[in-house]
Amino acid sequence: MRRFLLIAMLSLAAILPASAQDWVPKRVAELQALDKVTARVSVFRVTIGEPAKFGSLTISVLSCQARPADEVPDAAVWMEITDDRGDSPATSVFRGWMFASAPGVHTLEHPVYDIRVLDCR
Repeated sequence: MRRFLLIAMLSLAAILPASAQDWVPKRVAELQALDKVTARVSVFRVTIGEPAKFGSLTISVLSCQARPADEVPDAAVWMEITDDRGDSPATSVFRGWMFASAPGVHTLEHPVYDIRVLDCR
């Protein structure tokens, strides 16, 4: 399924005009996090290169891209998320792009936490 989605996205990108493919690099990702146990929702900002903590997760943003102001709003964030529960070494639980306009395309699969991209600033 992921392979089909990737092929479809690449095919669509190939036929779009160049201006529709432009992304503007930003320095800060605005994320929404959910703790499924306590139902606590938090909105926080993560600067590129400065890891942030949410519960046992460490979130590192490596790239944050937004659409130009004259296009439909969207944000894409490349991030790495590790989980350090203390009883074992930190393990990588997510690495890749997340999109604000399509939160279900590439998601963090974790039993306790959900992370979603809201914007790039």
